[in-house]
Amino acid sequence: MKAHDGMYIGGQWRPARGPDTIAVVNPADEQVIAHAPAGTADDVDDAVRAAREALPGWAATPPAERAARIAALRDVLVVRADEIAETVTAELGAPLQLSQTVHAGVPIMVAGSYAELAASYSFEERTGNSTVLLEPVGVVGAITPWNYPLHQIVAKVAPALAAGCTVVLKPAEDTPLTAQLFAEAVDEAGLPAGVFNLVTGLGPVAGQALAAHEDVDLVSFTGSTAVGRQIGATAGGAVKRVALELGGKSANVILPSADLARAVGVGIANVMSNSGQTCSAWTRMLVHKDQYDEAVALARAAVAKYVPGERIGPLVSAKQQQRVRGYIEKGVAEGARLVAGGPEAPRETGYYVSPTVFADVTPEMTIAQEEIFGPVVSLIKYEDEDDALRIANGTVYGLAGAVWAADEAEAVAFARRMDTGQVDINGGRFNPLAPFGGYKQSGVGRELGPHGLSEYLQTKSLQF
Repeated sequence: MKAHDGMYIGGQWRPARGPDTIAVVNPADEQVIAHAPAGTADDVDDAVRAAREALPGWAATPPAERAARIAALRDVLVVRADEIAETVTAELGAPLQLSQTVHAGVPIMVAGSYAELAASYSFEERTGNSTVLLEPVGVVGAITPWNYPLHQIVAKVAPALAAGCTVVLKPAEDTPLTAQLFAEAVDEAGLPAGVFNLVTGLGPVAGQALAAHEDVDLVSFTGSTAVGRQIGATAGGAVKRVALELGGKSANVILPSADLARAVGVGIANVMSNSGQTCSAWTRMLVHKDQYDEAVALARAAVAKYVPGERIGPLVSAKQQQRVRGYIEKGVAEGARLVAGGPEAPRETGYYVSPTVFADVTPEMTIAQEEIFGPVVSLIKYEDEDDALRIANGTVYGLAGAVWAADEAEAVAFARRMDTGQVDINGGRFNPLAPFGGYKQSGVGRELGPHGLSEYLQTKSLQF
């Protein structure tokens, strides 16, 4: 793991414009492992200028050639998968096995899907007496979060490149080393200079400069709804395109006919994965009143398997740890019943939070309404299906969810009534070609697959 002291701009590593740096901390032992440059508005301007200069050539590159470059990038990520996993574990704290299978494995899969899409996608179509051209939007400002540091980068950069756009990436300040490693992979894969550029830095400085830059045509942001509103307002004022993947408060709806033990076990595993730092985590478990006590017992037994420092890692930072512990304290104060875990730190060192399960949670409680972003599950009792639907749809979010039933058609019928962008049916598997994104305040636009590619395209019609 090697930290760069500069920015990757115009196909080379350049010294940062300013002297400030960001300390990268290993959340498992609280030790500083590296420093990354804290980019300024001048660094962002340099990167955007390089992306703008590279745009005409890359946009004119035949899709088959763009596909080959993305495939080459995918191949480099495959070769460096172990290094990726070790880097993510070091700066995010994820257990190494999770880093290998998810943090390294999934981005490789997604990159491969866009290599194939770039080669097969129809960038031109006929309708009546017109030809419709699908052209790149232009320069993309990509602002990514820390919870899935490489996946979120690939989910933005790969479709942008496939579309013929050029990119300036501003990664989260907590996980800049993974982004630097990705820039190395881009360089090794031989992408033309300026097609991809990296500026590390703080969100209010480098991120804001990128979102507000007059020469950025589209801002793609993943993060909190609060910051997403600010970026959306900035982009709207400049009449530029925006794609926002924001917060979630997903419902895991267990219908009475479902295999209760399996639904509860998979539901707990879903939230505990990545220490609960997943915007689509099913943090609200909805159980029928007649099965509620059994579900509580099953949840208590399931969460006991997640031992901090072994099967579950720390949260990314001290700030995040305090935030999640504050929510747990709020849950207790509002009358929810602790079934497992609690606000006390389970280890003396590291930003760990005890895997926590609440029972007797009511839909209006803070822990049932706000995104906690930690290993905390709320069990909510419902009377009938209409009541379950009311609770499931009763938040400002609509990113993801799950439905369990003995009959698949029964689960699908319920899922069709949910106000959410993605629903897993009886533990459905991840599909890199399926669109991911939210309803309501969970965002605007979609990522992954052809829907994700279309976010980076604009249309031109030729009339004959």
